[in-house]
Amino acid sequence: MIVAVLSSLAEPTRLEAMRLLADGSEYCVCELMRKLGATQSRMSRHMQVLKQAGFVVDRRDAQWVRYKINPDLSPRLVRLVEAALECHILAREDAV
Repeated sequence: MIVAVLSSLAEPTRLEAMRLLADGSEYCVCELMRKLGATQSRMSRHMQVLKQAGFVVDRRDAQWVRYKINPDLSPRLVRLVEAALECHILAREDAV
């Protein structure tokens, strides 16, 4: 399980999706695609990986699928996501 969890966060687009979802809002794939510059099929696949790892939940809204951070995410995984996001932000700042 830990390998699936860590590898799901290791991909930059998925980590950026988690950063967006961290505000507590729900986002449809179309919004995530636009904000992250991904195609629909690629973004859907990324969200499926995050869902399988337990980081996000989805709900159907007519023809859209909306995602949000799993409200039942364990405190350990919340801390893991926060640490990964912090490292990602610091790495981007160092690159500038």
